[in-house]
Amino acid sequence: MVHIKVLINCALPYANGPLHIGHIAGAYLGADVFARYNRLIGNQVLYVSGSDEYGTPITVRAEKEGKTPREIADRYYEEHLETFRNLNINFDIFMRTTWPEHSDNAQDFFLKLLNAGYIEKGTMIAPYCRKIGRFMPDRYIEGTCPYCHYPKARGDQCDNCGRTLDPQDLIDPKCILSGETPEFRETDHFFLRLDLLEDRLKEWISTRSFWKPNVVAYTQNFISGGLKRRPITRDIDWGVRIPLQGYETKRIYVWFEALIGYITGAKEYSKRIGNPDLWKEFYFDPEARNYYFIGKDNIPFHAIIWPAMLMGYG
Repeated sequence: MVHIKVLINCALPYANGPLHIGHIAGAYLGADVFARYNRLIGNQVLYVSGSDEYGTPITVRAEKEGKTPREIADRYYEEHLETFRNLNINFDIFMRTTWPEHSDNAQDFFLKLLNAGYIEKGTMIAPYCRKIGRFMPDRYIEGTCPYCHYPKARGDQCDNCGRTLDPQDLIDPKCILSGETPEFRETDHFFLRLDLLEDRLKEWISTRSFWKPNVVAYTQNFISGGLKRRPITRDIDWGVRIPLQGYETKRIYVWFEALIGYITGAKEYSKRIGNPDLWKEFYFDPEARNYYFIGKDNIPFHAIIWPAMLMGYG
């Protein structure tokens, strides 16, 4: 039998609440079984996950409990570790997106893609809560989904039909903190030019014959209408800083930087075992196989956005 390198990445759970049976059954148990199987047959395995600790899911929980985002992240990171220990689920590394090393990696991705022309500066219309006096991240806005009419859709996504949304798409949008209808104002941000990578993505996706049929269908449907540039920064103070002057009140948005946690985890594990270049064998060896264990809501991020980021980075 020919032994191969197998990279197993498991979706990073938000550190804003306890893990439940859906998390375990949907991603982590299956991934752990798969890692054990590959090790048993002699494959070299790198098994990575981590704690997704930036962005609005954490700040929403913190504001509800009167805590700081750091306190919330610390609490649930430890609780998640304890859950995995109790279930005997054994990652090689379970990283944290609040590690300084992760900020370095995310900022490196940002600058490389910016310099390559795959990130550009622009303006966008964002919800502004007059009662609170600041721009509100997408998840702080809720309303009715314009596609399936689910009444509790968030400003970034409808959990009922899975569509990605913009707060302006919502019917009767409200700020979840004040209950006020937001005002939509112009603000400066940075955008990932997915449109520039669309042809490469289509060609690459056409070769994914081993993907599950529902993943292929979802991805093809998502990309069929044409890809657009996507904002990757937000007006928020909890997150990875933008590595440029003049953007001190903005952060790199969580959906962009959290994906880079897979590389952060692989790099940090390699350092800890005294072989700092080991991670490259899993990312640059064309014979290495990469597997992702995720929930269905994560399909567009893993099947389109993350491959696009890796293509743009090189």
